[in-house]
Amino acid sequence: MANEINPSNFIRNIVIEDLENGKHKEIITRFPPEPNGYLHIGHAKSILLNFGLAKEFRGKTHLRFDDTNPVKEDTEYVESIKEDVKWLGGNWDELFFASNYFDEMYARAVLLIKKGLAYVCDLTPEQAKEYRGTLTKPGVDSPYRTRSAHENLDLFERMKKGEFKDGEKVLRAKIDMTSPNINMRDPIIYRISHSTHHNTGDKWCLYPMYDFAHPLEDAIEGITHSICTLEFEDHRPLYDWVVRECEMDCTPRQIEFARLNITNTVMSKRKLKQLVDEKVVDGWDDPRMPTISGLRRRGCTPEALKNFCTAIGVSKANSIVDSQMLDYFIREDLMLKAPLTMGVINPLKLVITNYPENESEMIELENNAKDETQGKRLVPFSRELYIEKEDFMENPPKKYFRLFPGNEVRLKGAYFVKCTDVIKDENGEVVEVHCTYDPETKSGSGFTGRKVKGTIHWVDAKTCVPAEFRLYEPLILDDAPENEGKHFLEQINPNSMEILQGFIEPTAFKTAKPQDKFQMVRNGFFNVDTRYSTDEKLVFNRIVSLKSSFKLS
Repeated sequence: MANEINPSNFIRNIVIEDLENGKHKEIITRFPPEPNGYLHIGHAKSILLNFGLAKEFRGKTHLRFDDTNPVKEDTEYVESIKEDVKWLGGNWDELFFASNYFDEMYARAVLLIKKGLAYVCDLTPEQAKEYRGTLTKPGVDSPYRTRSAHENLDLFERMKKGEFKDGEKVLRAKIDMTSPNINMRDPIIYRISHSTHHNTGDKWCLYPMYDFAHPLEDAIEGITHSICTLEFEDHRPLYDWVVRECEMDCTPRQIEFARLNITNTVMSKRKLKQLVDEKVVDGWDDPRMPTISGLRRRGCTPEALKNFCTAIGVSKANSIVDSQMLDYFIREDLMLKAPLTMGVINPLKLVITNYPENESEMIELENNAKDETQGKRLVPFSRELYIEKEDFMENPPKKYFRLFPGNEVRLKGAYFVKCTDVIKDENGEVVEVHCTYDPETKSGSGFTGRKVKGTIHWVDAKTCVPAEFRLYEPLILDDAPENEGKHFLEQINPNSMEILQGFIEPTAFKTAKPQDKFQMVRNGFFNVDTRYSTDEKLVFNRIVSLKSSFKLS
């Protein structure tokens, strides 16, 4: 994470104050994902915040897997998370698993029972919900709340040994069933689950709940600032209660910030998993997905993602960000990085009737219009070419400056050509355009005899290479798909991906490999797909178009 800009925000100010007043000598943060899905762009913001703060203040960051629910967790997710964090430049100082602390957590739960602050409860989930009350109605004590410490210790031990079925008993903290904060109304801190864990195997059939495990993990690791999103603000009293009553040596401070919300994007791992499971998308790394792996496969760069998150900033106020804002930063980052190439994504044959049939030449073109130091390349040119279908119209509207019968345009880097004829198929569709060229008008020749208003790109028909182009639109049609009352699957864009078969210039094919990025003249920035590209045929994902109406204010 070199050369980051660290703008001021309220969390950074807290860290500075804690260091200046001597509360902490060293800052230790953590990124604690649950390995129950792939990370998305919202997690990227958290990764960059936690690792960025630790690096700025010469502290440490732990990568910790909050793996307390074996039913939903998998080693596939663990490995994908590691890859994503590394890709974003997160170099963790320590790697931990919450499951490594299960013995310690069990001991702390036993301590709570001995202190009279936890009890085994036999209420069914439906009964527990009824007893819990509502925001306007206080909860009611469980009839098992008065069990003795001796009885609770015995039952908890038997729960550990596997004597009871899933859901038959739980361990609850004994706090306050009349608390205005529902999270404090005797929350469940342990449940039975006869499931094989990805890390501990079948050692346990008793697993801690997230709200109990998370503060203990932070305290065990000596985390100084436990940074999380706003939905955990109401859980902070419980976080502090667990640390205090479990008599932990370290007292981390939980700080909440606004999560990232983006238009036309769902940011729930549960919903993203549903898209994958129901095959709405082509896996977690589908380029239309807001997952970090999906963004990477599409062609987003880590630098663009960092600049995007920096521009959004860190605040307490929830807001929604225009998805085009990320496109803006991708475009800005790739402008000087991605070499120019010519690709025709929807081809139409163009024949220069007065160009010698058996001759060809090499046309010199720049590799980057904004950076001369990237040099130039030679591209083959001959009598037969392909141009974009949209660059020809038989009956054009006014101010159409591309190719039409009788009009003259420049072929990029080459000659002026004038349309003289069109060839149509049996359905009346134009399948070939015939032109003549003026050999005096070659680019760079100094020709000043006349001017044309249009320039179009092309590829040489003899030497161009077939390629597949995948063009993307937002997967979700609704600007605010997380709104209550709407089912996000009803907001799926049926036109979120368009696949076209076209051609690229041979220079690009010779050098391109998966994850290479190109600026294709007039068509946008493209990335070589990592899954479907082969040695015989490249597949290009369009990352972003070349221009957008979005303005960074």
